[in-house]
Amino acid sequence: MSRKTGVSLRSLRYYEEKELLNPVRSENGYREYDEADVEQVRVIQLYFSLGLTVKEINDFFHCTRSEEIKRQCLPNAIDVGERKLNEIKKQIDTLRKAKSHLEDYLESWRKMLHKGDGPNER
Repeated sequence: MSRKTGVSLRSLRYYEEKELLNPVRSENGYREYDEADVEQVRVIQLYFSLGLTVKEINDFFHCTRSEEIKRQCLPNAIDVGERKLNEIKKQIDTLRKAKSHLEDYLESWRKMLHKGDGPNER
């Protein structure tokens, strides 16, 4: 699993300890992962990269496991999801502004360099 996902063994054990990941155990105690587990680890990594806490991630996962739990946890999952979506939109807006700013400066600097009329020109 570690090789497939690029996630350390320590992180995988942590996910298991926090009930974010529940691999099947064979008779000899070895963990057995399937493709659904690989996808789950990728989603966990994505959620952590978005700044979600273990509890928030766990709430999302519990919300997807059964219809009964889903109804109970949907309001909280929606609230957290909307909050994170708004944060992402703000980050995207900030990155677009930074991109535009840098593109403008680079274009200006290249023109100066090309014309030979830069500030250090003698």
